[in-house]
Amino acid sequence: MTDIVEELRWRGLIALSTDEDALRKAFADGPVTFYCGFDPTAPSLHLGNLVQILTMRRLQLAGNRPLGLVGGATGLIGDPKPNSERTLNAPEVVEEWVERLRGQIERYLDFDGPYAATMVNNLDWTSGMSAISFLRDVGKYFRVNKMIAKEAVARRLNSDAGISYTEFSYQILQGMDFLELYRRHGCTLQTGGSDQWGNLTAGTDLIHRVEPEASVHALATTLITKADGTKFGKTESGTVWLDPERTTPYAFYQFWLNADDRDVSKFLRIFSFKSREEIEELEKLTEERPQARAAQRALAEELTTLVHGAEQCAGVVAASKALFGQGELTGLDAATLAAALSEVPHARVAELAPMVDLLTEVGLAPSKSAARRTVKEGGAYVNNVKVTDAEAVPDAGELLHGRWLVLRRGKKNLAAVEVTAAAPAS
Repeated sequence: MTDIVEELRWRGLIALSTDEDALRKAFADGPVTFYCGFDPTAPSLHLGNLVQILTMRRLQLAGNRPLGLVGGATGLIGDPKPNSERTLNAPEVVEEWVERLRGQIERYLDFDGPYAATMVNNLDWTSGMSAISFLRDVGKYFRVNKMIAKEAVARRLNSDAGISYTEFSYQILQGMDFLELYRRHGCTLQTGGSDQWGNLTAGTDLIHRVEPEASVHALATTLITKADGTKFGKTESGTVWLDPERTTPYAFYQFWLNADDRDVSKFLRIFSFKSREEIEELEKLTEERPQARAAQRALAEELTTLVHGAEQCAGVVAASKALFGQGELTGLDAATLAAALSEVPHARVAELAPMVDLLTEVGLAPSKSAARRTVKEGGAYVNNVKVTDAEAVPDAGELLHGRWLVLRRGKKNLAAVEVTAAAPAS
């Protein structure tokens, strides 16, 4: 790759840069040591963080050295939220989350070779600093008039909640991070989301004041928006996390598979490591045959493999096909099936009941008469087998892993019944 800036621009990743021409030259003269920071405000990273992680990966593949910063110090403070103060987490909780996030980030970077990544923690250079040293050695370089002009701060100042000195000082801490990494590792570039631009430039401004001859840069990625107006990285069940315990691999796969045709081209460019030619071919297929959803499938498989591994991806692909009648449900292991069914409407029952009742219970039919009509018209299925008798009671032997029935109306409407106290199979 001869021009990583051009590559990032083609992918729609560049929102803001302190000096794009100077940054382009720095990459050409490279390698550039750069960093991106992640605060442990939750026990897992999410899709918004994945944009930054994969941007780091692209920069490393282009021959640059990444520093992955997990904020053991800034995580104790928290950057300003739009409308209210953050809840401060206990130090031991933050420490645990630091290790969790560190492990997640390390999956995507290479720690060997000439461009080996390094993980850092800003608690290392803040924990021993006194308040007097902080104010004298760092705080004196910041001008309050510029600090209150930062978008995140200005928004809070104009809200009913106001802003505490704790959150107001966050940008000083992040600025100090860049200065420390410049001194310790020769770091000359900080990347982050465009909503962090004020914090990114706090670092470049501080370095220019302390080290006037230094040439440092900030690069902000684009805030991802969705065509339907909903927030990227959110589903009806909440945030899409990278931790499989918080968002199952099946739900993760389905998020990408269900991407709007109007969004999938953007998502491919931002998240996929496919070549331009491959992405443009998928864009063409979406335009010509949107019903095939080739781009969504390619993206879902690539990202699920990247985040959760090839074995998990194969399992969720098999589950996705089987649930819609394109594979054997009995071939799915219990964990994969349970994860998949947790994403569809389901009901828990103490014992098996006639199909007409089950279809109504899970919401596949609004009434028993509608359920009977669906069965009569040949549109009801249990475990991918067409239901012919609305009054028939499924046998306990039909329960998948002794627990589940998969119900379907038509081709796409899925639901599940979980039997909590079933009689043994006869």
